[in-house]
Amino acid sequence: MYDTIIIGSGPAGLSAAIYARRALLNTAVVEKEPFGTGAIAVTERVDNYPGLFGISGYELGEKFREQAEALGTEFIEGEVTSLEKNGAWNITLSDGSTLQSKTVIYAAGTKNRKLGVPGDDKQKISYCAVCDGVFYKGKTAAVIGGGDTALGDAIYLSKIAETVYLVHRRGEFRANKSLQKKVSEAANIKLVLNAVLNEVTGGDKADGFVYTQNGERKTLSVDGIFCAVGSVPNTAVLKGVCELDAGGYVVAGEDGKTSAEGLFAAGDVRTTPLRQVVTAAADGANAATSAERYITEQSE
Repeated sequence: MYDTIIIGSGPAGLSAAIYARRALLNTAVVEKEPFGTGAIAVTERVDNYPGLFGISGYELGEKFREQAEALGTEFIEGEVTSLEKNGAWNITLSDGSTLQSKTVIYAAGTKNRKLGVPGDDKQKISYCAVCDGVFYKGKTAAVIGGGDTALGDAIYLSKIAETVYLVHRRGEFRANKSLQKKVSEAANIKLVLNAVLNEVTGGDKADGFVYTQNGERKTLSVDGIFCAVGSVPNTAVLKGVCELDAGGYVVAGEDGKTSAEGLFAAGDVRTTPLRQVVTAAADGANAATSAERYITEQSE
């Protein structure tokens, strides 16, 4: 019987593990990918985590993990298929094995949202500029989206590709002003605004897309497409377990408490106005503290 089982090994989950172990809780992290550190691992450069300016996402994630390991956190590789509370929490993994814990901290994060148009399953559509940008050296690429990730991807690709089209359905970006300034200063980033994507063209491999701009149907040919249109929370396993909002995010405040007793949520998976590494780390700390308090109250 564990004191707390943390589902997810990104910044929120690893921060929760650090705080749980400092509280001397018997703690395990269940991770879908072995030695994973979450989506931050594919970020080329992190400029907004205090004290570690310019660190790569991979290195930052490794630092989180090393600290959790040094404090004695146990890591279990597996995918959670069900959660059920019967006195303690019973957690079933995809291999059929089960774990028991007094509390659960759910920090499974999000997955990339697809383009949602015909042809969005073709090859040469990528969700990771850092992973696949090298294949477009001297070529033409398009980034679809208007948030921080999209503009960050466009800036990264502008150093590799000959031309980068930044395609957004609105007339202005929602990304932070610093990124917008960098985009405006990159001569080879071409803006395609007020553009509603209709279809990705090509055979098995994408070779461009069709879009509508100010009522006019247009086409654009590119060598590759990078999708950065948001994310979907990994909460399918929580349906019927705790309250989720309309978007599927876990309804939980800063203390991480969900509608289910002894179940806490942390990081990008919960309802929060900001999803960044720094907020995920704070969420993990809060959730672990709430779990510790819950265990203490149950034992009194």
